Amino acid sequence: MGEDRRLRAVVELAQGMAAAHTPRESWRAAALGACHALAGSFAALSVWERELGRLRVLANVGERAPDEEEFPDGEAYPVHQFPEITEFLHERWAGGGGPNAWVETADGPAAGPVGYCHQRVAALRRRRRGCCVVAPIVLHGRAWGELYVARPVTAPVFDRADADFATVLASVVAAGLAQTERLEEARRLAFTDALTGLANRRAVDVRLDEAIELHRQEGAAVSLVVCDLNGLKNVNDTRGHAVGDRLLERFGSVLSLCGAMLPGTLAARLGGDEFCLLAVGPPADEVVRIADELCRRADELELGEGVACGVASTADPIGPVRSARRLFRLADAAQYRAKAVRAAKPVVAGREGPDDPVVRLADAPSPARGERRRFRGRHEHPRP
Repeated sequence: MGEDRRLRAVVELAQGMAAAHTPRESWRAAALGACHALAGSFAALSVWERELGRLRVLANVGERAPDEEEFPDGEAYPVHQFPEITEFLHERWAGGGGPNAWVETADGPAAGPVGYCHQRVAALRRRRRGCCVVAPIVLHGRAWGELYVARPVTAPVFDRADADFATVLASVVAAGLAQTERLEEARRLAFTDALTGLANRRAVDVRLDEAIELHRQEGAAVSLVVCDLNGLKNVNDTRGHAVGDRLLERFGSVLSLCGAMLPGTLAARLGGDEFCLLAVGPPADEVVRIADELCRRADELELGEGVACGVASTADPIGPVRSARRLFRLADAAQYRAKAVRAAKPVVAGREGPDDPVVRLADAPSPARGERRRFRGRHEHPRP
């Protein structure tokens, strides 16, 4: 491959990874770009998991064997099966350098004792490939994983120049992975509450809009549990904000635990002493049961005074729910009623007959300026 073509291949690899929106897209772009740049028929990107002592495959692209999935869940190999790479696992490299790539062939000599067949040689033979080039990837000065590109038996064997080029490609992949990590961290921070580690209001807004759209198109049940943590101000005033923060963190853990009882549920802190669970799919009665469990566990916390909890579900008789805002107002109105009557259990919108007071409160005209009726609408939900 000429220098100009190799330069173009490097640029295409970098651009492909830069355009990725998720880690999976980034892994796939890395493997595909390397496969194309080295004129391979198959490529894989793998990560070394030190704590588990194994090489785990993240992505397989190109002409895959029957046992090779594009994004495998369980394809991993013990480190001891790769003596040629373990020697640099715990090394560090300054200035972004790293070990050079090397070539293996299906006909290559078997290293080790009599009867031993090199793991990569065995894999090439098993999958009917002729050769491969292996390029270690160094990220943040440490061995991160490897880039693997193979050719079929009928293709020319990789040479030293190909190995050197693979080393360059591994450096480009490392830069792309570092960018992906930064983007993922930025996304995590943008959608995570810093104190509790739960989702934040922005994450709820996005997920609820998607859920309501799914409800409109497919009739999926969407349920919202809104909680107001009682007694936080008193804790802050009498014992200090550090203790108040501990109460928020502990209730956040309880909320997360209860949310985990409903598959796919989002647990979030909306701000201050307000929290919520957003469930898509589970029956309304199951959501109410979990909300009841949440109230019970919150009441057992050594700090605070339990929670006021309101539930609104599209599966209950609350009328058409065409917007995230309406479901929020219903859940908030239920929570407001629970607080007003000091209910020990969740108040559920739509379950008190045709003239349900929670539904009436939620659907009443917005209060005039100065009235004290509280809704999440005081931060008005930005979407109609």
